[in-house]
Amino acid sequence: MNDIAIRFDHVGKLYKLGLVGTGTLSHDLNRWWKTTILRQEDPYLKIGETNDRSKKGASEYVWALKDITFDVHQGDVVGIIGKNGAGKSTLLKLLSRVTSPTTGAIRARGRIASLLEVGTGFHPELTGRENIYMNGSIMGITRHEISHKLDEIVDFAGVERYVDTPVKRYSSGMTVRLGFAVAAFLEPEILVVDEVLAVGDAEFQKKAIGKMQDVSKGEGRTVLFVSHNMAAVRVLCKQGIVLNNGTVAYTGSIEDCVNYYIGNNISSFNTHTIINDKQRREKGAFLREIEFLEARLFNDPKTVGNNEPIELEIKLKKNITNIDVCQYTVNFTDDADVLVESFITAPIPVPKDKDEYTVRLKVSSHGLTKRCYHISFVAGLKDFSIGARNFDIVRDVLSFEVSYYQKNPDKKYLIWYRDWGAVVHSNENIAVEVI
Repeated sequence: MNDIAIRFDHVGKLYKLGLVGTGTLSHDLNRWWKTTILRQEDPYLKIGETNDRSKKGASEYVWALKDITFDVHQGDVVGIIGKNGAGKSTLLKLLSRVTSPTTGAIRARGRIASLLEVGTGFHPELTGRENIYMNGSIMGITRHEISHKLDEIVDFAGVERYVDTPVKRYSSGMTVRLGFAVAAFLEPEILVVDEVLAVGDAEFQKKAIGKMQDVSKGEGRTVLFVSHNMAAVRVLCKQGIVLNNGTVAYTGSIEDCVNYYIGNNISSFNTHTIINDKQRREKGAFLREIEFLEARLFNDPKTVGNNEPIELEIKLKKNITNIDVCQYTVNFTDDADVLVESFITAPIPVPKDKDEYTVRLKVSSHGLTKRCYHISFVAGLKDFSIGARNFDIVRDVLSFEVSYYQKNPDKKYLIWYRDWGAVVHSNENIAVEVI
């Protein structure tokens, strides 16, 4: 297809473990004899094992990547996510031609600018200005074109004072700033960015993400972005690829990919918690006139639907006797630690005849989108006319996953972005029963 910018066709990369250059002569001779003279398959391709870094294998050969096949269309912004050692950086190095694949082929249309590691492509003895011209020349850009973009690059990187200083004297953050500016402003058809943005400060990360959005949307260029920051991946990318032990585990929309990745990295969801000080937001910050003792989730944590009420139970202890009413807040925080929704009850009478009591809560019309969530609770008074104060706050005591596509396969749901803030619902959407 004419709009395919990158094609990975059964790509694999095999590495030998151990010390490089030790005991490999016999392997090299055997490989040469088999493949060149006898025209047979490379014998070490058969014995290479899946790259599971947590387990000791029987073979000294591992597949950092194996049988990777997918297409990236022109103008797509693709997020590549996975655990450490899943093969993300190897994939980008193959695309950037830092190394070559053992099997398969990679086809890319247009110039590729890569930002893989701090200092990639920079000569430490050359100044920032000289490195800009050197990188542009490597990409096939004329000196006149580089000079035309020079002021923009330096301004975006924020290193004007140091542009004529050797790069070896730059901090890691300054080096990343300049490297990203060079990669983005010299107008490659394909921009490849690894986790290096995490080295930059918050202001630079925001600028970099904004620039990548401009590159893809306004200029129609292709971006491959690797990051462990799921919030940044969600904001920037539209499509995603999940890698696991060197193989493609999942492809699809970025929202589905992040949900798949997060869900598969949660060994178990928490449906019952005995509250302790580890879950409290601030130890000793509140008098705990009323304090949380236990919390329980009655829904199946892996099959919660968007239209399914969330049923909860909290056990509390009353430490003083002169409290007549209390309000209970249920907060839903997503896997990126972003508060999405809050449900606050009306003032509920506190039992006078017992010190410990149970409150059952039924949250309806929540409309949570597909991902994993943590539940936090607040006990206190939110009505300022009667004196607002918090008695106790506990964080992330229960967890579950919304998987509503199983129940509504044809319905599209809104993705809630971080910048929109949290939704606070009235007490009409939360039913309360005191036991």
